[in-house]
Amino acid sequence: MKLIVTLAILLSGCPVLAQTASEIHLFDLNHHQGRITLTNPRNISQHPGYDNQPFFHPEQPIIFYSSFNEDGRADLRSYDMATRQTRNFTQTDEREYSPTVTPDGQFLSCIIQRDNEAQDLGKYPLSGGPPIVLIDSLTIGYHAWINPNELLLFVLGEPMTLRHFDLRNNQSRILAENIGRSLHRIPGQAKMSFVQKNENDKNWKIMSFDPASQQLATLASTLPGQEDLAWTPDGKILMSNGGQLFLLDPGSTDNKTWVPVSMPDTKLQGITRMAISPDGKRLAVVADE
Repeated sequence: MKLIVTLAILLSGCPVLAQTASEIHLFDLNHHQGRITLTNPRNISQHPGYDNQPFFHPEQPIIFYSSFNEDGRADLRSYDMATRQTRNFTQTDEREYSPTVTPDGQFLSCIIQRDNEAQDLGKYPLSGGPPIVLIDSLTIGYHAWINPNELLLFVLGEPMTLRHFDLRNNQSRILAENIGRSLHRIPGQAKMSFVQKNENDKNWKIMSFDPASQQLATLASTLPGQEDLAWTPDGKILMSNGGQLFLLDPGSTDNKTWVPVSMPDTKLQGITRMAISPDGKRLAVVADE
């Protein structure tokens, strides 16, 4: 199977060769006595086809995401939560996925999928302008910034690998194999998180990676067969079983239990990716159209 087909499966979030039509829904997120309640749901993409991979700007009321245009190519879009206006951030002949504001706040990094099946990591200036290619030596599916010089990468191949990449010397180190696509910095820590899959069953683990010691550790079990998660600012984890959201505190000294989140009756199905705003007051959820 070609790598580009493999990425299509990964980006769609379901085991089919075609991209799944999806929408991005925004909720108000309320904390009370260790529980989370979601209110005020609204569809912020309102667009036929694929809308996915939301990312909150760390300082501005903006959500970036990837969206298919009429030609079936993915551009990056932005949604302003204050004005409720959507605009294209990119309109290129390439395909851009996984928008992420860089640690310096000056660029939007993303996966650039090319017609020759290359999948580079690049960054576009937030002020406008052409992209700067950061990594073109690997076929990258997903990425997360550790700091301005280091990244955690999901690299396509047989098997899929998790890599620690240093931009200062363009060196990478394989940390794990058969991993999930959800890569995150753990709030309040220098550690990162990823999902370790098990080829034999759905007993998957949420893992941490410490860049300083290069050590891996188990944090908790995922919901069965689920790989998408989001961290709250106070260090709790949200996941979904496809229709319901659940919360877990990986730092709990008691049994780590997934607790249902109170949600309005939106009847969302096929929930995959999630993102939480830096202030912890908004949740973006991707669900089937």
